[in-house]
Amino acid sequence: MRIINIVGARPNFMKVAPLHRAMAADPGFEPVLVHTGQHYDEMLSAVFFKELELPPPDIFLGVGSDTHARQTAAVMQAVEPVFLARRPDLVLVVGDVNSTLACALVASKLHIPVAHVEAGLRSFDRRMPEEINRIVTDAVSDLLFVSEESGVANLQREGIPPEKIHLVGNLMIDSLEAHRAKAARSPILDTVGVQPKGYGVVTLHRPSNVDGRDALQRTLQALAAIQAELPIVFPIHPRTRGALAQFGLEDTLARMPNLRGIEPLGYLDFLQLVQHAAAVLTDSGGIQEETTYLGVPCITLRDTTERPATVTLGTNVLAPLDPAVLAGHLRRILRGQWKQGRIPPLWDGKAAARITAVLRSHAIPPRA
Repeated sequence: MRIINIVGARPNFMKVAPLHRAMAADPGFEPVLVHTGQHYDEMLSAVFFKELELPPPDIFLGVGSDTHARQTAAVMQAVEPVFLARRPDLVLVVGDVNSTLACALVASKLHIPVAHVEAGLRSFDRRMPEEINRIVTDAVSDLLFVSEESGVANLQREGIPPEKIHLVGNLMIDSLEAHRAKAARSPILDTVGVQPKGYGVVTLHRPSNVDGRDALQRTLQALAAIQAELPIVFPIHPRTRGALAQFGLEDTLARMPNLRGIEPLGYLDFLQLVQHAAAVLTDSGGIQEETTYLGVPCITLRDTTERPATVTLGTNVLAPLDPAVLAGHLRRILRGQWKQGRIPPLWDGKAAARITAVLRSHAIPPRA
């Protein structure tokens, strides 16, 4: 079975890596790796291929950054001839980035079956472009691989036939377990000058938190309160760094004595940094899952989450960008009063094996 695996942005790499390896080791599969180039710099792309032991992509489209519409259109234009030339039996997309949506739409219009990994996740906030990508990708997919039980319920409510839906666990955890021992050898804690459980980690890149002067100033006020409670390591996403420069707020961040802003980290360094943190504050989706699995307290700086198992079962809470609220949360963490959490079902490092088993048993005929 020839399967084209699509990657485009940093969150995709951790999900595709264990699955691509499992397919490459199985003579029943002929995996083809296509990188759209949505994230294309060293720290957001190339280093992840190296550290996750992904082979170089068979095809690199080099789309790069742009507006949502232009980037989605560029991926669609670039990938269509690839699908026509390679004639895959299935196109597999992961997550909720623009490349996910674009490739699912092109495959669907060419009557090529589509599998979506991480299907069914819903924040119920359509102001998030990722939410639109999730809904549309699921609607055109033939196999929907779900990471947590809420996703099954969401898809059923949207009228997806039950035979298309498969609860398989979380590929992020497959990657985490496969590389945890290697991450333990990272010197990152010494590099940034922190001790285990003596610091917090912050990541921020969502438009609602960093796009626009007012949003960014609110974020910086929250960061000032956070770093007054606990030393903070802040790997600064290129989007966030660009906004700081655009609005002349770099000095505001630099004047925070207990916050260390650093360049984005590779997968292994970041995993080591997170698993030894006292707390993580983020607006990322995947980090909510990693902290729940690792048992690290997580404060998600959003009103909603598409990963509710991290809140109902795990170590995550949702919080506004309110300095008093965030300081209160950190004090509870430092006093040891945070919830313990537990690992959601099937988050056991075996999601790739479950997905390939489903693919072997569900030979999908081409659409008429």
